[in-house]
Amino acid sequence: MRISAFTFLRNGVQLAYPFVESIRSALPLVDEYIVALGPSDDGTREAIEAIDDPRIRIIDTQWNGATGRGFVYGQQKMIGLFNTTGDWSLYLEGDEVLHERDIDAIRDLAERADRQPHVEAIAFQYHHFYGTPELVATGPAWYRVEPRMIRNHDIRVISPGGLYFIVLDQNKKGRYPRAVETDATIHHYGWVRPIDSHHRKAKQVSGYWGTPREKANPYENVDASILKPFEGSHPAIMSEWLSSTANTVFTPNPDYQLTKRDRRQRIKRSIEKVTGLDLCKRHHRRVKISQ
Repeated sequence: MRISAFTFLRNGVQLAYPFVESIRSALPLVDEYIVALGPSDDGTREAIEAIDDPRIRIIDTQWNGATGRGFVYGQQKMIGLFNTTGDWSLYLEGDEVLHERDIDAIRDLAERADRQPHVEAIAFQYHHFYGTPELVATGPAWYRVEPRMIRNHDIRVISPGGLYFIVLDQNKKGRYPRAVETDATIHHYGWVRPIDSHHRKAKQVSGYWGTPREKANPYENVDASILKPFEGSHPAIMSEWLSSTANTVFTPNPDYQLTKRDRRQRIKRSIEKVTGLDLCKRHHRRVKISQ
């Protein structure tokens, strides 16, 4: 059984993504790594090439910014997926990193899933770091589990955006994939990048979404009750990026006024606490796997 990985990038250096660390974190697991690389003039290509691994293949792409609603992310994601050749394909964004302790377990689960046709995807747990690498955002608004490894044969898959997959059983009807959940965790560092990199990203992507996205401080206006201390360990490969690049100075705005969405999320968290339910949206149908 072969495992591929893929991602899409554009100006990753300028936007301070830990994309080199992301790619390196998956190399112990995969047989190939496809990078769909949009026009970049900041050294992103050179940084990928400097990894100097024959399993990495760069696919040059163009970005159609006229589609709106972030659909260009789905386009780029599918270019990456369509160029993979493995039996299973792992999707990591440029700010997402695997932990070295999980590699063997992921491979073992993929090998077992490959023998069971009803399993179409593997869903990973998430740590969403926010403000600093010592805090994580919790609550049902922050996806806790997402399918990020997809079966690459016997099913037809599309992705309308950067986040999730849709399986097409029929030409005009799609559904979320049937996925087994793993304890392996994806570490998401997008919300601890330097503040100025968020400003640069806002200018770059606002056209793709059709709305302005820049904020003076992208972190401070937050419901502080969702932030909890991180009690685990970061992937070893992130050590240098965390010490040299990550945002470390952060204080939630004490005058922040809760939005309607914040209030709804607080109600959901209260229900979760009382009932033990998980009200986080899942982009997959949970299935079990036999030994």
